[in-house]
Amino acid sequence: MLEELLAAWIARQRWFGGKGRPIDSLSIDSDVVIEAGDPSLRHLIVSVWQEGSRERYQLLLGLRRELPDTLTHAFIGPYAADDGECVVYDAVHDHELTRWILESMAAGSGRAGVRFHHLPGVEIDTNQRSLVLGAEQSNTSLVFGEKYICKLFRRLVPGVNPELEIVTALAIRQAPHIAQPYGWIETDLDETPTTLAIMQEFLSNSTDGWDLALTSVRDLYNSLPGLPAAEAGGDFAAEAGRLGAATARVHHELREAFGTEVMEPHEIKRMAEDFRRQLGRAVGEVPELREHVPALELAYHRAEELTTEVRVQRVHGDYHLGQVMRTTTDWVVLDFEGEPGQPLAERRALSSPLRDVAGMLRSFDYAARHLLADHSEAARLEPMAEEWAKRNRAAFLEGYAEGGGVITPADTALLRAFELSKAVYEVVYEARNRPTWVSIPLAAFR
Repeated sequence: MLEELLAAWIARQRWFGGKGRPIDSLSIDSDVVIEAGDPSLRHLIVSVWQEGSRERYQLLLGLRRELPDTLTHAFIGPYAADDGECVVYDAVHDHELTRWILESMAAGSGRAGVRFHHLPGVEIDTNQRSLVLGAEQSNTSLVFGEKYICKLFRRLVPGVNPELEIVTALAIRQAPHIAQPYGWIETDLDETPTTLAIMQEFLSNSTDGWDLALTSVRDLYNSLPGLPAAEAGGDFAAEAGRLGAATARVHHELREAFGTEVMEPHEIKRMAEDFRRQLGRAVGEVPELREHVPALELAYHRAEELTTEVRVQRVHGDYHLGQVMRTTTDWVVLDFEGEPGQPLAERRALSSPLRDVAGMLRSFDYAARHLLADHSEAARLEPMAEEWAKRNRAAFLEGYAEGGGVITPADTALLRAFELSKAVYEVVYEARNRPTWVSIPLAAFR
């Protein structure tokens, strides 16, 4: 039975959000034959039930009489189809079948409710061959040649994905610092148009911001003892400044595209209460946080003392060094979908741009201390890590201001509250997943 086969397979996938809990049942909500024959391609939406809750996932299944050696890693299991025995496999790894994405998107066609679109005036080269990127956790990305990257959203939530909404709006404005969108796939879930995938420009000659930052930190740690970060090879401060300016420009474009509202003092107090509730749960799970509660409470109190309105707008929502790429000319911001585990309404909600600034500041701290987690000379290198983080945090903030971003003295309290709330979240995450790394976010409270 296909449902049983898929239930056993889906539990082992990196993008499956219910790992660690038994699957009560799996049902197939939608099964669309995209391409018949041998091989054939089917687009499925399945419901996975765990402990009374339901999540829906998108699958691309290939069926072949015989599976070639190049696809054995994508094997799901044997299956008795209507026309005989065959093998079922994860079709995202089959470049013979994934060509339908390019062809259907170029044609703007659709099948049985699965609809393909391209942006007006865009031409799509359908001759590009696909390759699956292996780094992503919650989605699956296919790179077509050196031109396109198509992100399939595995876990589906009814509604337009924020990433599609934002990048298309910014592309219409010809905004810099984004990857050009080309097209998307959608269907209807609960009678609501829902994004299945988005295809954008693939930045082939670019480097991930996290990798660049870690290279700088390694150079510092390998330099002469006591050498200032500014004098070590691979100093990152200039790039941090450029990234700050790019971030400010993206925030400006988001304001122009989607408008702004204000958060009044009573709403800031409500947000501070949310931070306190988060802190209470975190202390119950990670007792090491308890000694830092007074400092956190003080930071939250200073934020809720603000008596002026705070401007809110669409923001990135999950901003860190892993979400930016350095091309040969400038920084490009990616992944505007927000935190995938959060409800869609929360990911689309307006917030202070300081939330993104705080996320990037935390990312600089992580980059500085990441390599110290299991380092034999961590105590000796800690002051160097702190100096690197301070230098690059300051450079980022300076670049943000030069790029038009505004952080007033009154904003400082709100920025600190955002940053510490993010660090509390990180402490819980590390305690659950990488206990030896808890010291990294704990350093934020000193």
